[in-house]
Amino acid sequence: MSNDTDAWLERRRLTRRLNWWRLVAVLAIVAAALGALYWADPGNVIRRHQAHVARLEINGVIAENDWWMEKLDEAATDDRVKALILHINSPGGSTYGGEALFQAIRKVSEHKPVVSVIGTLGASAGYMIAVAGDQVLARETSLTGSIGVLFQTAEFSKLMEKIGVSAETIVSGPLKAEPNPTRPMSPEGRAQIQRMVQETHVWFVNLVAERRNLPPETVARLADGRVYSGRAALENRLIDGLGGLAEARDWLARNRGIASELPLRDIPSEPPTGWLDGVGSRAFATLIGKSLFSERLKLDGLISLWHPE
Repeated sequence: MSNDTDAWLERRRLTRRLNWWRLVAVLAIVAAALGALYWADPGNVIRRHQAHVARLEINGVIAENDWWMEKLDEAATDDRVKALILHINSPGGSTYGGEALFQAIRKVSEHKPVVSVIGTLGASAGYMIAVAGDQVLARETSLTGSIGVLFQTAEFSKLMEKIGVSAETIVSGPLKAEPNPTRPMSPEGRAQIQRMVQETHVWFVNLVAERRNLPPETVARLADGRVYSGRAALENRLIDGLGGLAEARDWLARNRGIASELPLRDIPSEPPTGWLDGVGSRAFATLIGKSLFSERLKLDGLISLWHPE
């Protein structure tokens, strides 16, 4: 019996020792994995609580966007965010959406430096939000500018006559139903819309003049709706310099003391979705939204948008 007991005790001792080393091995693997994730960490998932430079990409047609507004508000009040870099690739959009983003970016700039980097395209409302930054950069071949406002409508009265359809509209005032796609625009209605467009255009010109420290008459001369290359925009003082992310970080380091060694953290440009929701929404946007409908047609109100016909 003594030999059996000794053998059982020895096996138990060896088992405990083996389990101990297994635990040590598992902990070592976990520690190594966490260490590798910490140092790689491309999205700054672990280091997000450290001081960092935030980057927000603003892509596509600009409209009312509560998510962007929320993220900009967070960046303004988060002490861990030492600077904000905006990467803009947009033809513009609604003047309201551009104005709201402009004001939100200026709010960030009250607390920390903001650099706007124009990518392939930053025109109309895209340029409007770019000038909200403390420093505006673009590549030589970027397209920017297109300072101006437009109002688009359609009129189908001749088509309705051909297919035998008529429409009746009862209004409380002569300008209530202007413009109306069922009848030609009246001279009074056209004049009223032209005044509204011109009023907003003057507002846009004055905004650019103030932010770029240019005389309003100089901006008015440049604001005939045309786009400018990055090189031409620099010559006309619509931007501050040529470059991209590296030049933005260099400017922050030289002029605002924001160390280039600080990690760069991307702010999600759209809300997270579930896997099925994300696949479904992307599929619908691709197959239906972008195939059948121009994004321009989904904008209401005054538009500051550049797009070649």
